[in-house]
Amino acid sequence: MKKLILFSALILSQLYFSQTSGGIRIVESKKTDLKSELPKDKIKMYDSNFQSFVSAMKNSDKTKISSLLSEKVKEIVTDEHIKKLSGGISFDRKMEVYKSGYQTIINNETYPAIQYKFADDKSVPPADLVTAIFEENGKILGIKPEFRQ
Repeated sequence: MKKLILFSALILSQLYFSQTSGGIRIVESKKTDLKSELPKDKIKMYDSNFQSFVSAMKNSDKTKISSLLSEKVKEIVTDEHIKKLSGGISFDRKMEVYKSGYQTIINNETYPAIQYKFADDKSVPPADLVTAIFEENGKILGIKPEFRQ
């Protein structure tokens, strides 16, 4: 009888400990955190490329848009993506640099990034931001509009 109780206790303890979870939680961050600050000359170059990109989107100039995009994203960006992005950015409002720095993206590579706010937005922090990620040569890797609801 003692052997049966000992055997049952051993089996039940194994079942109990095998059912506990590791407690891993995945939390999605909605804020874009930029690390350190970009040099002024780089900010000027990236800003110039971004403003050219926005004006090309406003004028639907596909060749200019293509020339400002990175080779890494040209293959995957379609006209639908450009239309969707154009709908997410207000061309009537002037954008200005809010923050700059380096951002780590999905593949753990770090790229220069600039966050833009609309000039007429006086709230702190700004309600609407547009984050642009660049390659070191100034080509645009990605643009992400972030709007508070």
